[in-house]
Order: sequence, then structure tokens, then C-alpha cells
Amino acid sequence: MHGHVMSWWRARQEPGAGDSGSGCGAWSCGPGESRHGGGGRHGHGHGYGGGDEEAEGFGGGPFGVRRPLRFLAYKLELDEKQVAELARVLDDLKTERAQGEVDRRRSLSGFADAVAGPTFDATRAKESAALRVATAERLRDAVTSALERLHALLDNDQRERLAYLIRTGVLSL
Repeated sequence: MHGHVMSWWRARQEPGAGDSGSGCGAWSCGPGESRHGGGGRHGHGHGYGGGDEEAEGFGGGPFGVRRPLRFLAYKLELDEKQVAELARVLDDLKTERAQGEVDRRRSLSGFADAVAGPTFDATRAKESAALRVATAERLRDAVTSALERLHALLDNDQRERLAYLIRTGVLSL
């Protein structure tokens, strides 16, 4: 995904890229999306001011947007170096969230095993609950670390925009 996003981003940085008098400006509709009327199932994808993410072509996913790298690169006006580092931050978070999902399924299995026998296995249930707590703590630490890395990566204006996106619920962590 990273290479694809970078090529899309670079193309939008060229003078006049995507500006054909249609009002799209330097940021066109994105890769594989048409200008007006065909932008996938969601339409054009402009005018993003904190409204419905789905309507803007970024919706869904664990960060409140389906394409967090492209979305944040656009909203925070990141340069190429910042986009590359943001990709690493998001990849680390994605890996940790995937491990959290594995742990969640493992804990569910443990809970099921605890109630499946003729007697309740309190030890197994406590182990499964402890796994959930440990997973939540790891995710907490991963999100905190990612935010710290983002803070160091961004300038003051970009930090304010990121805080606004988080505060208003446009970007969820």
C-alpha cells in the first residue's frame, strides 16, 4: 500500500496536477477514482470538513478511516518524509491491533473452555481475563507510542489539525 500511496501523493504535488478547472485543485480524487460522478461507490470525495467519512472515500477501518495514510497525508499536508514515517507508525499500530485480535479470539476460546466442562474452570477464566487485560495494556502503550511519534513528526499547525481530527471524532484511535 505504501508505494501506491506515495506515487499518488507525488503526482498530486506536481504543479497543476489534478487541476483541470473542475475545482478539484492539486488534490484530485485519488488513485482509480474519477473526477466527477464516478468516485467509486461514494461519489466525488471533496469538501471533507468533518462530515461523513464514508461519503468522502476514506470511511471505515480501525482508525475511523479506511485509508488512514492517504487521509492523514491529505488532511495534515504532510511532506514526503513525513508520509514515509507516518506509514511506519501506522504499520506498527496495525500489527499490534492484529495481535490484539488474535489475543481476543484466544481469550474467547479460554472463556468457552472454562464453561464447557461439568464444573466451571475459574482458573482458565481468570487466565483468559488476564490475557484481555494484558492485550488492552499493550494496545494502550502502542497507541500512546504512536501519538508520541506523530507529535515529534509534525509541526505545530499539523499537530493542531491532528488534535482537531481526534477531538471531533473524525479520526478515531
